Amino acid sequence: MIKLNFHPTGRHFLQIPGPSPVPDRVLRAISLPTIDHRGPEFAGLGRKAIEGMQTIFKTKQPVIIYPASGTGAWEAALANTLSPGDHVLMYETGHFAFLWDRLATRLGLKTEVLAFQGHDDQFPDFASWRRGVQANQIHDRLVQDREHSIKAVCVVHNETSTGVTSDIVAVRKAMDDAKHPALLMVDTISGLGSADYRHDEWGIDVSISASQKGLMLPPGLSFNALSVRALEASKTAKLPRSFWAWDEVIDINKGGYWPSTPNTNLLYGLSEAIDMFAEEGFDNILARHQRWAAGVRAAVNAWGLPIQCADPSVYSPILTGVITPVGVDADEIRKLIHRRFDLSLGTGLGKVKGRMFRIGHLGDSNDLTLLATLAGVEMGLKLSGVKLAGSGVQAGMDYFSHGA
Repeated sequence: MIKLNFHPTGRHFLQIPGPSPVPDRVLRAISLPTIDHRGPEFAGLGRKAIEGMQTIFKTKQPVIIYPASGTGAWEAALANTLSPGDHVLMYETGHFAFLWDRLATRLGLKTEVLAFQGHDDQFPDFASWRRGVQANQIHDRLVQDREHSIKAVCVVHNETSTGVTSDIVAVRKAMDDAKHPALLMVDTISGLGSADYRHDEWGIDVSISASQKGLMLPPGLSFNALSVRALEASKTAKLPRSFWAWDEVIDINKGGYWPSTPNTNLLYGLSEAIDMFAEEGFDNILARHQRWAAGVRAAVNAWGLPIQCADPSVYSPILTGVITPVGVDADEIRKLIHRRFDLSLGTGLGKVKGRMFRIGHLGDSNDLTLLATLAGVEMGLKLSGVKLAGSGVQAGMDYFSHGA
C-alpha cells in the first residue's frame, strides 16, 4: 500500500492561483451531515445557492450550477448555444484560452483564433501571452464578417496562466460598434469573486466560472450565468447535450432542486461563502485583492525580475506571474521552495513552462500570509542562485505597513 503524507508540521502555504486556500468556516460547513437532495430541507439550500450566485455574478438572469469543473462549464456554454460547424471567434491570451479553443474544436465547432500582434523585444516567444484582449482586433474581424457567420466570441476575463485581466467592457463595446449579433461568452473562472465582474451590466451572454478560485471552495462546482439572448439561442442549438442542458435544470431549479444529483456538501460550503461575501461587501473584497496584488508586485519589482503581464493597466488582482532569468528553470525553483519551505507556487503552463512561476494572492489569505510567501520565494530564488536586485520581502513589508 502506498503511504501518503501530505501534512507535515505547520500549515501548508497554498499560493497557487487555484485551488485557493479554503477558509475554516467553509470547511466546517462542508463537513455537515449530508441530507436528502430530494427532501424539504434541501430546497432552501438550493434556492440560497442560486440566488447568492446571481448576486455574485451581478445578474437577474438564471445561473446554472453544475457538479463539475470549470472545463464542464466551458462545454456547457458552447453546447447549449451552438450547432455543429458553427464559426466561433476565440481570443488567445494564455494557456486556458488555448484549452477552451481546443475543447470547442473537439465539439465540432469551427474556431478562429485571434492574438496580440505586437512585438515584445524582451520575450518574443510569448509576447501574446503578456497582454489582454485587444478589443479593436475583435471589432475589425466582426466588421469583416458581413454575413454574420461568426456565432460567438469567446474571451477569458482573468487568464490564470499569465496574470492578465482583460477589459470585458471594451470587448462588448467593440462588438456593439461592429453591429454584430454574435454571442459574447466570458470565462471568469479565476476572476469571479476577486476581480470586478458584472454579467448584466457588461452585456455578457454566457459567463463561465468555478468554485475553487475566488469563491474559496474546493473544486467541484461550476457555473453558467445566462442572458435572454443565450436562452433564445439554446432553443435552436443542435450540439448534443443532456447532462449540460440548461432547460431541465432551470425548470427544476425553481423549486430549489436539480435533475441529477447535486454536490450537496459543496453547496453547504457555497452557502457559507455567500454569507462571507455579504458580510465583507464586494467593494471591500475587490479592494483587498488589489492591495494584495500591489504588495506582491512591489516585491517582484524589488527583486528585479520581470512580471509576466507587460501591461500595468491589466495587472491581475488574483495572481502575479514572475519570469525567471534565461537559463534558470522556474519549475526547479518551485520544487526547491516546496521541498524546503512547504510552499506551493503555480507552474508555468504551455509556451511559458519553465520560464515563469505564479504567485496566487486569493482565497483564505492575509497580509502576513503573503509576506511569508514572499519570504519563501526570496529564499528559494537565492538558494537557486538567482541574483536579486534587492529584497522583495522588505518591499512587501513596506507596502503592507504603509500602502493604501
